[in-house]
Amino acid sequence: MTVRRIVPNVPVESPEALAANRAFYGALGLAEAMNLGWILTMTSPTNPTAQLSFLTHDETAPVVPDVSVEVDDVDAVHTAMKAAGAEIVHDLRDEDWGVRRFFVRDPQGRVVNVLSHRS
Repeated sequence: MTVRRIVPNVPVESPEALAANRAFYGALGLAEAMNLGWILTMTSPTNPTAQLSFLTHDETAPVVPDVSVEVDDVDAVHTAMKAAGAEIVHDLRDEDWGVRRFFVRDPQGRVVNVLSHRS
């Protein structure tokens, strides 16, 4: 199993906060990689796995995850987490924006968004 990237997810209060973060982190040298109106992802132009995401809410899940982990085989990770008895917070599904994902709770209670991009 390969981990492709790990992204901290920062909850924000409003779309205006998304815009403020886009401006602030843009001034630090990050570029907008994705903006769906409720999630904004900023990335390093020279190291695209260095990212931060800001979310007002999650469009299809009950909570904003604390961190996102992109893996090469989300189905295998989902199977492994269920076999380990981990709490699945948001079941495995395909999302309209091109990812397959699920949420799982870590031992300290943080919610992890585990995903793979669909080809």
